[in-house]
Amino acid sequence: MTFTEWFIFFLVVQVIHFAGTWKLYQKADRKAWEALVPVYNAVILMKIINRPWWWVILLFIPIVNLIMFPVIWVETLRSFGKNSSLDTWLGILTLGFYIYYVNYTQDVKHIKDRSIKPKTTVGEWVSSILFAVVAATIVHGYFMQPFTIPTSSLEKTLLVGDYLFVSKFHYGARIPQTPIAFPMVHDTIPGIGIKSYLSEPQIPYFRLPGFEKVKKNDIVVFNWPVDTVNAFHQYGDGKYYHKPIDKKSNYVKRCVATPGDSLEIIAGKIHINGQPLQLSERAKPQYSYQGTTNGQELTPQYMYQMYDITDGFYYNKATNEFIISALPEEAEERLKNNPYIKTLERRVYPEDQKTASLFPNDKKKRYNLDYFGPIYIPEAGKTVKITPESLPYYRRIIEVYEGSEMGIDNKISLNGTQVLLNGQPFDSYTFKQDYYWMMGDNRHNSEDSRSWGYVPYNHVVGKPVFIWFSKDKYASGFLDGIRWDRMFTTVKGEGKPVSYLPYFLILLVIFFGFNYFRKRKKSDS
Repeated sequence: MTFTEWFIFFLVVQVIHFAGTWKLYQKADRKAWEALVPVYNAVILMKIINRPWWWVILLFIPIVNLIMFPVIWVETLRSFGKNSSLDTWLGILTLGFYIYYVNYTQDVKHIKDRSIKPKTTVGEWVSSILFAVVAATIVHGYFMQPFTIPTSSLEKTLLVGDYLFVSKFHYGARIPQTPIAFPMVHDTIPGIGIKSYLSEPQIPYFRLPGFEKVKKNDIVVFNWPVDTVNAFHQYGDGKYYHKPIDKKSNYVKRCVATPGDSLEIIAGKIHINGQPLQLSERAKPQYSYQGTTNGQELTPQYMYQMYDITDGFYYNKATNEFIISALPEEAEERLKNNPYIKTLERRVYPEDQKTASLFPNDKKKRYNLDYFGPIYIPEAGKTVKITPESLPYYRRIIEVYEGSEMGIDNKISLNGTQVLLNGQPFDSYTFKQDYYWMMGDNRHNSEDSRSWGYVPYNHVVGKPVFIWFSKDKYASGFLDGIRWDRMFTTVKGEGKPVSYLPYFLILLVIFFGFNYFRKRKKSDS
């Protein structure tokens, strides 16, 4: 839905509200016309139901309003003496239209000084849970979202089993584009395994102001641009589910190129604008290695304990050859000095070897994981020439990211050597938003922009800022697997991460100790 369509919908809702409540407004000693004026009618309604004015704000926050509207319906009914369980359920199950029945057929009186305190223990629990969910939904949607590292693409920077807090306000929080959705979950409801949202209607993309832009070396959480799954794992029905932007799978990678950059990968090393990319101190890129031993068998357990190799180790007893899927550069020299190691070399794809599955899926481009580009990173407002040769790079941008996902029907076709947009020749295109190139530090085991191309700015979710828990899946016991040195550490920074867990525990002891002695002193007095 466009902004115009949403505005019309908003006006229709105001008319529906007026038609169903104007008599109730009068019985509450208000004017009938006050039920018609947008926003003002909600402020007056809060006074009628004896609730604070700021509840009005909650009615305009997507997802949160799905919780608040049933609350308002029930509170309206109770403000006019409709307190029974039947009244409550009728108000909710009829989506508030039961109020019409009360408005036109019932001789009710407004309870001006109605107590808003729940009358039963169950009521207190329901009230507490509802507003806990509202508060958590606001925090989750607009400030901070929990995230778990599921794969090894960023090892040893972020580890499998790291539990993060992702800031949404650094880059500016997105207004949820899918307004009818289960709160605080992503694309499926846990335990039930069904979609957590309705694909329609959709709110046009809008992002609140942030206080920084996505920069090179930033670790970024974003919605996977090409997330069109054959089937949700829970369904297995073979159908295709084209997810809205904000419901596409969450990915986390490192931004290595920003809008306007020229990126090229040479022998596995990233170059930006002709210069090697200067990674941050905490970045630990990993590469695949191969080698031989002097006959001594090496086990995955030994390599894990000695060199923290977690992403795959393969040893051939017959030939004494081994392959390491991912090894940090800093560990390369230590491994070479191992007396069991005879040879060790980094695996690099030949420059002329083509990997067909890589972006832009152009048969003429001989790209692979170690030799890629040069490639331009699109910038908002910049114009590029469109030719049959350049089209593979920008086709998805034009048709999808700045086409169907923005409600625009863009169809590209070729007529010989001429490129057509919706049947009309065109030879240039101006980008509507910024794009980024995201890659994993685990260079040979990461599905990233080399596979699916650019990440649009409207797919950016947020910035990981804090690791609050970390669990090593390779450890034998639960307590043994807790990475205490990673708990309460920052994601960004220079030098080795410092855990703030001891300081947090000290503050907890002080807090509970203070409360204990304060209550004891109060009881003694």
